[in-house]
Amino acid sequence: MKHIVLLFFLCLFSCRAEGENQAQQIDQILQVYIDSAGQDMLNSNLKGGYTNISMNDVYGITDNAPVSFNQKKDADTISYIEYVAGSRRVLVDSSASQKIYESKIALAMTKVINDSTNYSINDTMIVHYNSSPTLFQVANVWYNGQLKFTKVQDQPNIVKIVK
Repeated sequence: MKHIVLLFFLCLFSCRAEGENQAQQIDQILQVYIDSAGQDMLNSNLKGGYTNISMNDVYGITDNAPVSFNQKKDADTISYIEYVAGSRRVLVDSSASQKIYESKIALAMTKVINDSTNYSINDTMIVHYNSSPTLFQVANVWYNGQLKFTKVQDQPNIVKIVK
């Protein structure tokens, strides 16, 4: 009798709805390129390139909420900011099957004009994410209030800013 009860419970627990244990796919890595008149502005070795780049979470718990990022170079040695995660996401819209979250990041950069003059640049990037039980992904990116990126399925999240 014990074996029948045990067999019954094993059968019961092994019968699950299809997709119940499916992992949520995550697609949230952003590559942000900043260009001015064909010049890689994120390459601090180039004259006029940005230095001292920092990112701060506008929706952060405190006023000073740094966001982690990496500065990288692609195969063509063009510099870009790789942002993976770290800023607070605020729910802006929700339905039964999908949620939209928003992150707002302040970017601060310094541009060296000459040996004695620096110019501070303060920009804002807003990122919207779509979230469903099976997928969490970047949907749109606005840079200084202008839409600069809309997700294309199965393509990398490359944001190109021209200043």
